[in-house]
Amino acid sequence: MENGKIRYDQTKKSLMVKYLMIKLNVLPLLEKNGKTKYWLYKQMGMSYQNFNKMICNETKSIQYENIETLCLLLHCTPNELFIFVEDEK
Repeated sequence: MENGKIRYDQTKKSLMVKYLMIKLNVLPLLEKNGKTKYWLYKQMGMSYQNFNKMICNETKSIQYENIETLCLLLHCTPNELFIFVEDEK
């Protein structure tokens, strides 16, 4: 099952599938470090359109180089940079 987590719903006595998505956790990390989105944009050296799509989780892929740069700038690991959230399917 792709990106799915099967759970048994006790109230409905049936199986439920919850879909999870991976998302960037950048805004809380910026706040933790006392930095702004504009500061990060300037540090990343990419177009604002691509930066904003990445930060707003509107892209399908992120280059390893950008993941590494984000981790270095935000003083975090990839585990802190990404979070799993339930997909709204």
